[in-house]
Amino acid sequence: MRLRLPNPLALQAALALRPAQALRPPLAFTLLTTATLLLVPALLLLSFPRRTATGLERLMPAAALLQSFAAQPAQPPPPLWVQRLGPASAGRLWAAQRRLWWQFWGAHGDAGAYLVLSAPASLPLPANSLRLDNLVVVAPDPLARQLLQEQLRARRRPPRGLALRCTQHLRQSQAVHWNGGAMGQMLGPLASLAQDLQQGCLVLSSQGRSLLWQGEADGSEGALGAAPASLPVPTVAPLAGDQLLELRGRRLDLLLRGLLASPVLSQSLAQTYGLGPVPLRQLQASPFQLRLQAVPKGPFLAGLQLQLTAGSGRPVLERWLKDLSDALEDQGLAATQPLPGITGWSREDGTLLGGWRWLPQGQLLLFLGPVPTRIPAGLPLTESAWRLRLQPAAMATASLLPSGLPPVVQRSQQLELIGLPLGQRSGERRSSLAGRLELRAAGSASAPR
Repeated sequence: MRLRLPNPLALQAALALRPAQALRPPLAFTLLTTATLLLVPALLLLSFPRRTATGLERLMPAAALLQSFAAQPAQPPPPLWVQRLGPASAGRLWAAQRRLWWQFWGAHGDAGAYLVLSAPASLPLPANSLRLDNLVVVAPDPLARQLLQEQLRARRRPPRGLALRCTQHLRQSQAVHWNGGAMGQMLGPLASLAQDLQQGCLVLSSQGRSLLWQGEADGSEGALGAAPASLPVPTVAPLAGDQLLELRGRRLDLLLRGLLASPVLSQSLAQTYGLGPVPLRQLQASPFQLRLQAVPKGPFLAGLQLQLTAGSGRPVLERWLKDLSDALEDQGLAATQPLPGITGWSREDGTLLGGWRWLPQGQLLLFLGPVPTRIPAGLPLTESAWRLRLQPAAMATASLLPSGLPPVVQRSQQLELIGLPLGQRSGERRSSLAGRLELRAAGSASAPR
């Protein structure tokens, strides 16, 4: 609210009409009341000015991924400190750290990580660095420093909603914040499958050789909704040795939403595979299990299985499978029956590419690769709407893991992540998240795949 003070000239003219001692008490009282009403809010604004963004809040819009770490001055400085500061300065500044330090990646991840640390104003700035309020930011090179300076010149409002909550976590504990740029860098072409996780924040903790996290995510930028209720961290549930990944969800729309966001792809699915609006709606609403299993030999690195619960929608899916059969025949594939009850499709050289079969209780199993010989039971979804489990180290060995994932993830034995979407409201697609990362024992090696 803008305060409008009386015009001094008008006030002086009014007072000149009669001597001051001729002012009647009501008028004097009115002037005193007006002055009080004007001065008190002004004094309050001076005493409690609008909150300005701190250095960390100003960095948030420029960072694709921003993470905080607990300082451990008794340990040697991390490699990033040595790389950005040199051995001597890194050791001296690392020994002075007491709480947290940060690193972040910008929109261009190939530029490398920025180092962020708290330092006194008297500290001479290291090379390729700049001071940002209470922080010193050390860029990977002069060009990265210049790009960051240009981004910081843009006037932005202080963070709100999810971003504000995350800056508070990043200032107080070990946490990580990401946006859509980071998702694209980490997942590559698979980023479209994680539309509801385009930005988020996780608070990190450890338990033995497990890294635990709880937090939130949103599929829209600038989410302003209140923080969702926390999900409990999932218990350890190891995957079978040959099972590389399992994603279980209440609705297949979790995966299809991102793929169907492209009109070109939606049209291609309808024209090439007969996936029109009616079967598509049935697939979107179906509970599902997606599995990736290792294949020890043959032309495939892994076998992919999608198990759907059709329920009363089975007639719709049966009609779609007939249309799909016609489309596959038009593409030169031949229908086969490798086992009773299984419809398979092969190339001219006899290589089986995939197929489907109906399971008991109205479940449809679609597969790519070899015929599944074992149908593992999935974990029940009680507190979450979906649950992801994978063996990153084994997938990396088989060249099936996105190369942009952090090294600690690529080397881990198992990753588990659960999510609970809160529904769409005012354009927001919010979710609660929780998970754990099981680290490999020192010196252990993943089994060959």
